[in-house]
Amino acid sequence: MTLTVVDMHTGGEPLRIVTGGYPPIPVGTILEKRAYVRGHLDHLRKILMFEPRGHYDMYGALLVEPDLPSADLAVLFMHNEGYSTMCGHAIVALGRYAVDEGLVALQEPVTTVNIEAPCGLVVASVEVQGGKADAVSFESVPAFLFARDQKVDLPGFGVVGFEIAYGGAFYALADCRQFGLEFGRNRVRDFVDAATALTEKLKAEFPLSHPDHADLAFLYGTILTDGDDAFSSRPTKNICVFAEAEVDRSPTGSGVTARLAAMYAKGEIEIGQTRLFESIAGSRFSGAVARTARAGSHDAVIARVGGRAYYSGRAEFIVEADDELGRGFLLR
Repeated sequence: MTLTVVDMHTGGEPLRIVTGGYPPIPVGTILEKRAYVRGHLDHLRKILMFEPRGHYDMYGALLVEPDLPSADLAVLFMHNEGYSTMCGHAIVALGRYAVDEGLVALQEPVTTVNIEAPCGLVVASVEVQGGKADAVSFESVPAFLFARDQKVDLPGFGVVGFEIAYGGAFYALADCRQFGLEFGRNRVRDFVDAATALTEKLKAEFPLSHPDHADLAFLYGTILTDGDDAFSSRPTKNICVFAEAEVDRSPTGSGVTARLAAMYAKGEIEIGQTRLFESIAGSRFSGAVARTARAGSHDAVIARVGGRAYYSGRAEFIVEADDELGRGFLLR
């Protein structure tokens, strides 16, 4: 077995793009492809994401044949727990990758890349100067505030307020100060513990629904913010803890989309206003509400999120027949 990859990062968050080694994926919808890979090829995810080739917070992308006629490519996202429905940092990286690899026709000053994700069609706009791909922004599927001004009694923390918003995946949003946390003062581990506690509580007690498909109706994680939601020229900080307590080094593209939907629904940002979102690592995405939309019965928005991606390496991975640890393991 030989698996080949290209490694990139967006705002410090890794993306391992599979370029070879996977068997053919049966024809079907993107959600059917996701289900097939999850049910039949999950051992390959563990080889690529887990140690000794990856780590607890590794993230990956598997390109598959698109089902939507307007899509230039389709992607399945993978991480330490399984397969997500949307990933903004991956879209930014894949936009640049698609231009660099000639997967789309090059156009200056902007090349459009239509990417089919499990949540739907995401349109990436890649800035191109002198034939070289640069910054990337994207417009994702309709995003909406699902639950507003909620409270839950969280063991170890007391009563905390939260909201749930959808930005291609569902996130709980909560002010970190409720947990006694402050960016720049507390450990990342403290944020992870608080976010994970809220995620697990809500998964058990707060049912979700999505107007398009039941496979989209799950809580992906919790985003703890600095509480600075009202529009300002100041960056607002957040940390996203998703999947199996995985920490996003970037501001989280789908998370920024979800935050923008919540901000707009609460009158904290207007159409066209651009806000900066800063991650736990100090990297930044831009975010703005481009226009309003609908998602079933929900008032929704189309958000535009932007960032930059960089290459970090290329690799060829093998697994020797008698190497049990080589099939993937995690210590954290």
